[in-house]
Amino acid sequence: MPSSLPRPLAGLPVRRLTRDDLVPCADLSEDRGWPRDEHRWGLLLTAGTAYGIDDPESKGLMATCVVTSYGPDLATVGMLLVAGRYSRQGVARHLMHQVIESAGGTPLSLHATPAGRPLYEELGFSAVGRTQRVGGTFRPPTQPGSHGTRVTGQTGEAGLTVRPATAGDLPAMLRLDAEVLGLDRMHLLARLPAFADHLRVAEDDGKLVGYAALWPSSESHVIGPLIARDTVTAKLLVVSLAGSTGRPLRADIDARHEELLAWLGACGLEPSSSTTVMSLGDPPLLGDWTRRFAPLSVATG
Repeated sequence: MPSSLPRPLAGLPVRRLTRDDLVPCADLSEDRGWPRDEHRWGLLLTAGTAYGIDDPESKGLMATCVVTSYGPDLATVGMLLVAGRYSRQGVARHLMHQVIESAGGTPLSLHATPAGRPLYEELGFSAVGRTQRVGGTFRPPTQPGSHGTRVTGQTGEAGLTVRPATAGDLPAMLRLDAEVLGLDRMHLLARLPAFADHLRVAEDDGKLVGYAALWPSSESHVIGPLIARDTVTAKLLVVSLAGSTGRPLRADIDARHEELLAWLGACGLEPSSSTTVMSLGDPPLLGDWTRRFAPLSVATG
């Protein structure tokens, strides 16, 4: 495929990134005004396939992109970053061409910012959904009201409970995750106990009906993934995780979960940015979105 870069940059190769590139990746995030998130980069560089272009003027990176494969049915694209001094020179387009070519026809999915969406549309991606980011200091509601069922503890109706996850819960978590998403994410979720600061499971009379993780990002904690049987279960998981940290919380919620978003707003988590979920190719209708409330990260889908 011919390079879409201007002539001074056209000869620069795209290479595979490794854990040795973690600090340059974090530096690039910081260059673009994002949190360094070295912790998340560590996960992405081991669970996904990362691509980069070296900056010829420094020891850093000009651009990055990470692809996380879930088999022949889907791969997700994230962390498409270009250093500020190389913006608007076709670098992102060039790197995405390489990613699409390397995918070999596997359907692709990504979360597009408003700034990035026009490029993805030009490359053939189409919008299929939206996520709403919320963040702030979590304050559980003390009175029931229009924002949903009151949730003040870790025990719900009937036999519904939330507790810290153990190593023995992983097989049931993987089965539930595969049922909800229609994908095998074992290579990603097997790393979750080490990646997350806190991991919770929800059970109803001994059956696992949800799980959620809390992981560090800059000065906040991120909730994700958040998988739950229903909104009440999702709220219980959030309350349990919120009680384990003094940091502000952040989450990227599927915008179709309006009841949960309203409840989170009542609990002090205000909406900020949103991303458009986009796909390329013909991915099958995977899983059950009604039980998928938040991804692990918009970079992994």
